[in-house]
Amino acid sequence: MSNNKGKEKVRKNSQVKSLFAYLMSTPSLIILIMLSLFPLFFTLKNSFTDYYLLSKEPANLVYFENYKTILSDPYFHQAVMNTVKFTLISVFFETLIGLGLAIYVNSFEKGKKILRTIVLLPMLIPPVTVALIWQTLMSNNEGVLNKIIAIFGVEPINWLMDIKYAFASIVIIDIWQYTPLAFLLIYAALQTVPQDQYKAAAIDGANAWVRFTSITLPNISNGIVIVILLRTIDTFRLFDKVNILTKGGPANSTATITQYIYQYGTKSFKIGYAAAASVIMTILVLILSGVYLKKTFKSNLH
Repeated sequence: MSNNKGKEKVRKNSQVKSLFAYLMSTPSLIILIMLSLFPLFFTLKNSFTDYYLLSKEPANLVYFENYKTILSDPYFHQAVMNTVKFTLISVFFETLIGLGLAIYVNSFEKGKKILRTIVLLPMLIPPVTVALIWQTLMSNNEGVLNKIIAIFGVEPINWLMDIKYAFASIVIIDIWQYTPLAFLLIYAALQTVPQDQYKAAAIDGANAWVRFTSITLPNISNGIVIVILLRTIDTFRLFDKVNILTKGGPANSTATITQYIYQYGTKSFKIGYAAAASVIMTILVLILSGVYLKKTFKSNLH
């Protein structure tokens, strides 16, 4: 009998603790939902209107007119193409270089902490500061890069305003700043690889390439997918570097979707139009992210 009473007491204490935990987390959860759902609802609602911030008249319902105009706009087509191209190139090289750096640093017996700190430094700098640093380095007249190539007799290059170099320059800057993030996540995944597998492979006479493809890659594949997923979402939101360095030029060669939204939303005050462009961008991000997540779940099931 006393045994049952003890179990009942433990059960009630557990329920009280669970209830207390829910009550304590509820305010934060409500705030989080409001901060997420309200902007989403506000943006979606406005995307079907001609809401103009400076107009005294109430916004009119225009249904899908904003979407039709955006999808037929050559400027938007260019912005989407630039964004997708930028995402594919940047994410590929950031993941590849990050993987190489992670394996290289992990191979050291001593000095790992110092190497990790050095590799992570670019990521610690705010994006605006990064843009200003590279603006100085790539300056047309007194830039450090042009002074270096002048030593070899090469004419100065207008890195940020020449249509042949502007897009590549933005890509290089992004790779420089965010490869450390890929390195950090992949390096963390490397720490979870069972060392016994390497020992067994060494006994079987497996070379370094076989150990890498048969042991390292399968064990860190989820970490690599997370890197690709996070960077894909983030690169799609590229704005600060482009806005500071090129303003989307020359000839829209570096224009991105976020630059397009900024142009019509913040500068032209066409809130309804910009909201529709934001919805389209969100859908594109979800599609790209969904592809990676689907592959991840499939690999986990197998």
